[in-house]
Amino acid sequence: MSDYRVADVMTRQVIYLPAETTLDEAARVMKEADIGDVVVTDGATLAGLLTDRDIVVRAVAANSDPTSTTIGSITTREVVMIEQNCSAGDAAALMRERGVRRVLVCDAERKLVGIVSLGDLAVQFDPQSALGQISEQAPTL
Repeated sequence: MSDYRVADVMTRQVIYLPAETTLDEAARVMKEADIGDVVVTDGATLAGLLTDRDIVVRAVAANSDPTSTTIGSITTREVVMIEQNCSAGDAAALMRERGVRRVLVCDAERKLVGIVSLGDLAVQFDPQSALGQISEQAPTL
């Protein structure tokens, strides 16, 4: 795993949504783009990361109204970042250390260039594992 860089395995498609976006709209965008996360913005500022799991665990389980609840109210504000030239092994270690399944990827100037997920790592490095097979086949939302 250490021979690969994060840039080799990351998802380059990053979708940004303003914090005022409703849950139902965010879920629709994720479904149409076949992704499990969006970057939440507050104006020009990165406000956090919203995942499909956040929508289910923080909103649906709390019986929040998806047509009026905003993504800014449930987004994970503490984001974890890694530089794209770090090894994929470093990304896996960072996920394990921080207890997260996704990490934002930046370039040397700290500009966001992608997202790497636990599923991305599994598909690349252990496609026969249960997580690798699920990540490769399962649609998001």
